[in-house]
Amino acid sequence: MASGKSFSEIINSDQPVLVDFYATWCGPCQMMQPILQETAAKVGAKAKIIKIDVDKNPLAASKYQVRGVPTLILFQHGKPVWRQSGVVPAHQLIQVINRQVAETA
Repeated sequence: MASGKSFSEIINSDQPVLVDFYATWCGPCQMMQPILQETAAKVGAKAKIIKIDVDKNPLAASKYQVRGVPTLILFQHGKPVWRQSGVVPAHQLIQVINRQVAETA
């Protein structure tokens, strides 16, 4: 995380934060990369998207019961409000983020 903020500081922001729990050796995780880029381009500043390597951050993975990768969790004010494991299409991620933004507006 280049911002220098801790994981808890990032997910506790007012803005929704989509976290991709992934592993470098995971094929489906690699498939998520262009999907996340497309999602980020479409939602812009409405949400932040970060990636957490479960092998380098086992405590974060354990805290949120991440059993398989990729697992995507959307946080709002530090609380998980949506989660899904496996490859999720960009249109679904965009819908989830837009719905969360609308609910908190």
